[in-house]
Amino acid sequence: MSSSSRHIVIAGAGPAAQALVRRLAGKGPRPQGQRLFDGTITVLSNRDECPQELLELAGLPRVSVRFGQAASYIDAEAKAVTTVDGMEFAYDQLVIATGSAPLLPPVTGAYCGLSYSTIDDAGPIGEAIKDATRVVGHRPLGILVGTGPAAGQAEAVLRARGVRPVRTTLRPAAVVPSLAGSPLPAAGILFEDGSSMNGDLVVLAEDRIARTELALTAGLRIASDGGIAVGRDLATSVPGIWAIGDAASCDGLRLGLLLSAESSAMLCAAGILSGAPAAAFGNAEDTREAA
Repeated sequence: MSSSSRHIVIAGAGPAAQALVRRLAGKGPRPQGQRLFDGTITVLSNRDECPQELLELAGLPRVSVRFGQAASYIDAEAKAVTTVDGMEFAYDQLVIATGSAPLLPPVTGAYCGLSYSTIDDAGPIGEAIKDATRVVGHRPLGILVGTGPAAGQAEAVLRARGVRPVRTTLRPAAVVPSLAGSPLPAAGILFEDGSSMNGDLVVLAEDRIARTELALTAGLRIASDGGIAVGRDLATSVPGIWAIGDAASCDGLRLGLLLSAESSAMLCAAGILSGAPAAAFGNAEDTREAA
């Protein structure tokens, strides 16, 4: 193992970050010939609570999870990350996995519907479709809300799993819950003018924006779609810093729409474990300088 990768700091603790920790810790499939990581890993989570999946990661050898310590500033020259509470963590390699956030406030009753924001959402939606099909006894009708690439992917997922999707580009005022006693969580959507659409499933696939505040402190390039610009190896424009998950953008699309959390983690781990620091990535046609 190269000394350039002895200590890794991961800013973020979502699915992609968790998958990366598991791979680096040798808990996932390892490509033939790939070396083992024998350094230490610090995960900076913005969550005060300690969910079971993060507690399991914290129990792995040489892995430390800092709860409620969101990263707030990167000194790329000194190779150090400062958290919101002023704690400082030095790193040899830094991985930004800060994810994305909804562009608009949640729709009233959104908890009754299904959400599609990354490829990883296809699995849970598939399970929900199986349940709905069993309940209604026929091909379910799905109401799909959204206009961007995520909505296009969600429509393909619904069709592939036997749903009749009806797509609307007009944002509803609310998702209507099913009547008490119904095994289906949502009955349809309601618009501001009082009109409605009824269905067996409601899927919200609205626009999201990458969380890039931390990346901007390090002067990383930001892609034209607002995500952290990365190359095919997930390296950013600053050597030694990588970006994975929905905070990153590659080939003009949010990484979460291109790669699953596991695939993203596999690529990033391969780059880190190659023994070479992340090479600076730049593409003038698809990026703009971080302000």
